[in-house]
Amino acid sequence: MPMLSANTGLHETLALLTSQLHPDANHKEDLNFLQNVFSERSIGYLMKIHEKLKQYEKLSPAPVLHSASCLAEDVEELQCGVIEEDEQELLLLLNTPHIKAILYAHDTVAQKKFDPELPPLPNDLLDDDLEEESVKIVRLVKNKEPLGATIRRDKATGAVIVARIMRGGAADRSGLVHVGDELREVNGYLITQKRPDEISQLLSQSQGSITLKIIPAVAEEDKLKESKVFLKALFDYTPFEDKATPCQEAGLPFKRGDILQVVSQEDATWWQAKRVGDCNLRAALVPSTQFQERRLRYRMKMGSLPASLSPLCKFSFTEWALVLLHIMLLTFIVACLTTASLRRSLHPKKDHQGSPGETSNHTEFRIYEEVTQYLPRHGERPRLIVLIGSLGARISELKQKVIAENPRLYGLAVPHTTRARKPHEREGVEYYFISKAAFEADIQSGKFIEFGEYKENLYGTSLESIQRILNQNKVCLVDVQPEALKTLRTAEFKPYVIFIRPRIFDCQRKQFGSLSSLNSRLTDDDLHEIKLSAERMDECYGHWVDHVLVKEDLLSALAELQLILEKVLMEPQWVPAWWVRR
Repeated sequence: MPMLSANTGLHETLALLTSQLHPDANHKEDLNFLQNVFSERSIGYLMKIHEKLKQYEKLSPAPVLHSASCLAEDVEELQCGVIEEDEQELLLLLNTPHIKAILYAHDTVAQKKFDPELPPLPNDLLDDDLEEESVKIVRLVKNKEPLGATIRRDKATGAVIVARIMRGGAADRSGLVHVGDELREVNGYLITQKRPDEISQLLSQSQGSITLKIIPAVAEEDKLKESKVFLKALFDYTPFEDKATPCQEAGLPFKRGDILQVVSQEDATWWQAKRVGDCNLRAALVPSTQFQERRLRYRMKMGSLPASLSPLCKFSFTEWALVLLHIMLLTFIVACLTTASLRRSLHPKKDHQGSPGETSNHTEFRIYEEVTQYLPRHGERPRLIVLIGSLGARISELKQKVIAENPRLYGLAVPHTTRARKPHEREGVEYYFISKAAFEADIQSGKFIEFGEYKENLYGTSLESIQRILNQNKVCLVDVQPEALKTLRTAEFKPYVIFIRPRIFDCQRKQFGSLSSLNSRLTDDDLHEIKLSAERMDECYGHWVDHVLVKEDLLSALAELQLILEKVLMEPQWVPAWWVRR
């Protein structure tokens, strides 16, 4: 490295530095970046201007006075009385014409401002590089994360334009790249003739530092703040299986039930969102409600819509009848048949007019549902706890044990029946005993969430019995057919839905749930039907479920259920936003 003196200018210093750069394996990218920056002609002229200004600042003489002639006149007026010989000589000098002219010229020069003469920009730079004046070189550092930006080809000009910036990504954090910027080069490679997918691949494969040559957009910088819109996903999404996504690496995979914070809805087709609970602050792309609904309608029209995304669950009445029949048969097998368990054969209340907000998009498709966090305040009624279960779940005994261990906190919605009261039974404890005519009148008035008939007697659970428990400031537990959720899922009850399903070990011959002691009585067909029942219930009603409890044995399931109930009472939970809006 040559020696540099204190008088060496910035331009010469950087020129010498550039000439001495020798790239090696570890710093080749950094040195190439510096060489590209220092080789720009506009940078060179700016350096020369900088040197001229610094030189003027260092060498420009500053006058001591701006009014020397006036000072000389003041000295003449100070003479009074006897003066010394040297004083007399000074007065004579100040009165001579040539000294007065010098002092006048000094004052004239001292009162003027003289700016330094800067080197003019050459004509060829103004003509050939006029566009380059707006070009900026951006260097970003990214690891294995995506760049956080997508691109598109402008149809009119053919330019490669930045289409969107992912909130929290490398491009967004830098603050140097904006929507509408024109991309010219990536790591020194001209990309004007490349396809967008080739450019995206080049960007995704670049690791460490990445250098971009950009023409800034004329549009104003995006100043939108992050929104506070939270959505519950009602379907699974895998961006790498979605051919419509503008950039698969920029997509956000999610599962049904995940909570998404939407930070940008500027694009009508692809929203930017984050998954709540992720440590990654970078936003990613998810299909908008309108776009997802539009393509689901197209798939339904073409006959390729999966059953799990169909607007109506493909679970026929005949299949439900078979499931209910297996419930009865399995219940007889385990010798725990009770009147309460036979309520599994009850018919849910006829569907009412759907409340607005059952799904976030108010359509028959399950896409997103807007949610917010909710915890009952002091003085408010507790939330309703709804238990639904598949074949073999035996949720009645779980419910009874929870209530028996803490009867002051938990209560049971007492059912109605038309059968005669037995000697040991008490009105309003085991059942509400009413006449058949009164029961049928209550059915017509819509008082029951579900009802049915067994041995010529009617049984049913009423909305009034649920409200009676909640009004006592107790947590009401009900186990119902999942169809009843259409009635219970309202802002009045704000139900927390728990889906209980038995654990099935396919590799260990017919062991599942609390029925493991009866393995010998269960056939492969029984196990298959139990598994199929859980899958179908999850497919049809899983989007309404807040927690899935996999029951392996009674004790562990009871402990997990009690823990869930404590969290619902003590911690905020995600609920549909329309439940808490005033």
